[in-house]
Amino acid sequence: MPHSLAQLFPFVYAACFLGLLWQAFKVMGRGFSAVPRPGDASAQPGSDRTGRLTIHPELLDSDGQLTQEDLLTVRFGADDDNPESGDRT
Repeated sequence: MPHSLAQLFPFVYAACFLGLLWQAFKVMGRGFSAVPRPGDASAQPGSDRTGRLTIHPELLDSDGQLTQEDLLTVRFGADDDNPESGDRT
């Protein structure tokens, strides 16, 4: 009897592997379909996947309006424009 279970193990293992592989592809397919592609009607600049404008709460003042304060920005890499900086070389 134990010998027959040992022969069945590779088939059970293969069935579990194929089932998990299928589930992984289903999950990845949903992830790929969630990413907007160029030309999609919902791919508007400044909007999220719901089509609504997303504003981070850090940008709102105590009244819930966009803050008018100067914000610190950081750029990485080569800039095309040359903003004024304290760097005079």
